[in-house]
Amino acid sequence: MSALVELRNVTKVYGAGASRVLALDAVDLAVSEGELVAIMGPSGSGKSSLLTVAGSLEDPTEGSVEVDGVALGSLTRKDKARLRRRTVGFVFQDFNLLAGLTAAENVSMPLELDGVSARSARAAALETLELLDLADRAESFPDDLSGGERQRVAIARAIVGDRRLVLADEPTGALDSVNGEGVLRLLRQVTRGGAAAILVTHDAQLASWADRVVFLRDGRVIDETAPPPGPETLLTATAGPTS
Repeated sequence: MSALVELRNVTKVYGAGASRVLALDAVDLAVSEGELVAIMGPSGSGKSSLLTVAGSLEDPTEGSVEVDGVALGSLTRKDKARLRRRTVGFVFQDFNLLAGLTAAENVSMPLELDGVSARSARAAALETLELLDLADRAESFPDDLSGGERQRVAIARAIVGDRRLVLADEPTGALDSVNGEGVLRLLRQVTRGGAAAILVTHDAQLASWADRVVFLRDGRVIDETAPPPGPETLLTATAGPTS
């Protein structure tokens, strides 16, 4: 399988002098189509910076990033915005929902910005909200939703349409264990359709749903391993052959 996103020797520095922070230090990472990769590490290890650089929200200080065969360094700001609308779905820790739009409108907005008709965009949004058990909250505004509901709306917005890359920063932080596993199951479903996903998490149980776990410390990749058997693997192993 070809790499859908690839970071080569990526370094990210914030500030200068005494306030200089080395967030990423010569990071190499490739994630293929159909693959879910979990990123783990202590606070301040560079996990969120890796996502913002991989998704073109920030440029690396050094190194290069390629998404779906496109070198981000060759794109204009407008081209990067178009790439994010069409190809990349983000789940942010603080949700980033627009307070003046309903749940359905928040989810459909990226599609409408990319030229999809309002009717088609709404139909896709409602279908995605249904996958996350939020169909009955489609017309609710963010302030009327619980933290867990807002989290799931943000996830719906990230996966709606034909996204090729999903970048999720602690996507289950506001969810209970049942809804958290439901989100991971949905991310696995998205990758089975050919997308790639990068998940930042502190939860080893949720990381067990991934194909690989990459560990960061002080901005560097210090280890990479296959996770222990997770819920999905165990269910498959114990199901036995079917006739």
